[in-house]
Amino acid sequence: MNSNLRLAIMFVLAALLLPGCTPQPASENRITLDFWAMGSEGEHVQALLPAFALEHPGITVRVQQIPWSAAHEKLLTAHVGGTLPDVFQLGNTWLPEFVALRALAPLDDVLSLDAQADIFSGVLAANRMNGHLYGLPWYVDTRLLFFRADLLQQAGVARAPQTWSEWIEALRQLKARTASAPLILPFSEWQTLIALGLQQKAELLRDDGRYGALAQPAFREAFAFYIRLFQEGLAEVGGELRTGNVYQAFADGRVSMLVSGPWNLGEFARRMPPALREAWATAPLPVPDGTPFPGHSIVGGASLAINAQSQHSEAARALLQFLAAPEQQLEFYRATGDLPVRKSAWSLGNLQQSPRIDAFWQQLQQVQGVPPVPEWERLASLVMRHAERVARGLESQEQALAAMDIEADAMLEKRRWLMERGTP
Repeated sequence: MNSNLRLAIMFVLAALLLPGCTPQPASENRITLDFWAMGSEGEHVQALLPAFALEHPGITVRVQQIPWSAAHEKLLTAHVGGTLPDVFQLGNTWLPEFVALRALAPLDDVLSLDAQADIFSGVLAANRMNGHLYGLPWYVDTRLLFFRADLLQQAGVARAPQTWSEWIEALRQLKARTASAPLILPFSEWQTLIALGLQQKAELLRDDGRYGALAQPAFREAFAFYIRLFQEGLAEVGGELRTGNVYQAFADGRVSMLVSGPWNLGEFARRMPPALREAWATAPLPVPDGTPFPGHSIVGGASLAINAQSQHSEAARALLQFLAAPEQQLEFYRATGDLPVRKSAWSLGNLQQSPRIDAFWQQLQQVQGVPPVPEWERLASLVMRHAERVARGLESQEQALAAMDIEADAMLEKRRWLMERGTP
């Protein structure tokens, strides 16, 4: 080896050993996204991530599974402590609270306008606040009727009820056959009563969420119909406690109707005896007499959000775009039973052609969110507390409705104070 070549080799080796000249492992250039997902979704979403990694080889997604029972408090604590993950799952009714805390990044640019139009309009609207999209709908639920179609036919009712009067009559016929209340309406669930109010176009809150509007005529009528179900013995006060196992009660005919969501599609399919697998059905909620069917029901489900302080905003947006794609929505449905928010995902899997799921397709065309105020969960609790008192004969409907507005106004006092000072 000549001296010139030897000198060149020594020069190269020395340069490679200098600080900053050593080739860096590819892993040091990767982005790691922290993603908190709730309940079983935290487990099932991980099966989708290898496909994301193929599309985005520079991004690693680290999923932490959070129990729903602890999720709200954990998210609030993380926000206060500055430790929110890059991406996290939120219940729809939590969005206003986290928007008010300025914890969420706007997502207007995550999906194209065509992609946004592919999402059920009521679902997308529930994720918009102050003119911006803050939550990307991930999966959706709503409430409608589950019923024993065979018992309804035996009672002489030809079809699922479509109006409130038909609903009352069908329940009367069912009760006449069993001598027991055929409908379960738990006071722990506010969605049915609020859905009845939405069908009446009730405001629920007025003046941009500053005051209660529960004593106004629209909600008053819905409340009266709801209470009537208990007064006529068509739903039993405390019935969910006396019934015990609702699936067994549904199978033996002690209960023949309930208002529920899509999670029970899988539960009933698994729990009904073989002889009854074709005996139950679903239908959109009945509507006030003289109004178009189907009418409104409540919008539920979960959304994905990005931490406003995330250092990996672009990577987080890429993850949301991936999870919102129709193909991933359909795969997620097949793994979890969670209904897709993208209409094209329904078409891709022919979901609206499936027995029992088609009722959800119909109902999802007419869903509406609750007032977007951080206090909503507390407001819903006070409504149901008074509904139970009226059903038990502890106060009159007039007393309850007046008390609801008084208590709601007190609950919203801080909101009014902030809004008067221009704080969103």
